[in-house]
Amino acid sequence: MTTTNGSNEAIPTLQLLDPQGNRVTTRGTKGYRDRAAALTAEDLRGMYRDMVLTRRFDDEATSLQRQGELALFAPARGQEAAQVGSAHALRPQDYVFPSYREHGVLHVRGLDPVDRLRFFRGSDHGGWNPTEHNTSVYTIVIGAHTLHATGYAMGVQRDGTPHDKNDGTAVITYFGDGATSQGDVNEAMIYAAVNDAPVVFFLQNNQWAISEPTSRQTKIPLYKRGEAFGLPSLRVDGNDVLAVYAATQEALERARTGQGPSFIEAFTYRMGAHTTSDDPTRYRTSEQEEQWRRRDPIDRLAALLRAEGALDADFDAEIKAEGDELGAQLRDGVRALDGGSAVASTFDDVYATPHGVVAAERAWYEAYEAGDPPASQYAIADSAQGGAR
Repeated sequence: MTTTNGSNEAIPTLQLLDPQGNRVTTRGTKGYRDRAAALTAEDLRGMYRDMVLTRRFDDEATSLQRQGELALFAPARGQEAAQVGSAHALRPQDYVFPSYREHGVLHVRGLDPVDRLRFFRGSDHGGWNPTEHNTSVYTIVIGAHTLHATGYAMGVQRDGTPHDKNDGTAVITYFGDGATSQGDVNEAMIYAAVNDAPVVFFLQNNQWAISEPTSRQTKIPLYKRGEAFGLPSLRVDGNDVLAVYAATQEALERARTGQGPSFIEAFTYRMGAHTTSDDPTRYRTSEQEEQWRRRDPIDRLAALLRAEGALDADFDAEIKAEGDELGAQLRDGVRALDGGSAVASTFDDVYATPHGVVAAERAWYEAYEAGDPPASQYAIADSAQGGAR
């Protein structure tokens, strides 16, 4: 498959499943086709279930925000294949650094759906313990987490983790096209490249950095950014779950076996708004949106499953029932969240061991909340450090 940029230049793009749900045989893709062919019917049904439930999560969260139950939400509609396909290639020991839109990745990693909305409710600064699922919390500062991912990957190296495609450890970090303009992302790729860090840079190019199209961010295809830093780089059809899975599996195995970092550009489309505070009708056309609706990643996989006899009315009904259960869980769980613990939790995990200054700052804040603050938080901190600040 090839796509074009603004100048109609052909851009090679890995595709294994076309928009009509047909498997694609293209010269030079046999290695990827073999990886996709190893997926069983149950594997594909599992991916389909995860994509449908991710969209239900997305729709329910958007509705909750419209009802005033969430302060904000960043929808992922249209990006389910990029997220679910890549997440299915991960192993439990791999570590994930998401941005703020990776709801499908978090679903596959097994995070509680209500916990995923604590941040958007304002009841928590993160929402979950990263060590429980080897998945970091949402990152709102654009691109900052790519440095965290690279640093963690360098730590994996220094821990002496074995180089093995199954038992080794890889790190993956997700970010959008707008983040490629941030210095942090470019610095992260420099460090990753020169240190051969076991990290995969997974770019979801949904073509819009809020209202800025990709054409106003770059004059070359974004996967070439990775090539510029010496990273093996590939562009895939981000609405093709098979291509995403195969490309990510290859890159993760490269990382686990000590062959260094990789860069994947999943070319997709954000079918909804950037966040619930955004109005995309102000900067893009309904014709463009309809064009991409015809490339819906869920419909594409459904067509394949039906053609191969793996999707019937009973399975559809089963997933719908799971979606209804998920919706009820979200509505009840989010409304029951306490909105008052967020600030105090800031002090919980600053250091791995108890720290006098942090304890003093917590004491000052708790006294402040109680209506009886000390004269100065710094006086408490000075006391904790023996008078020296």
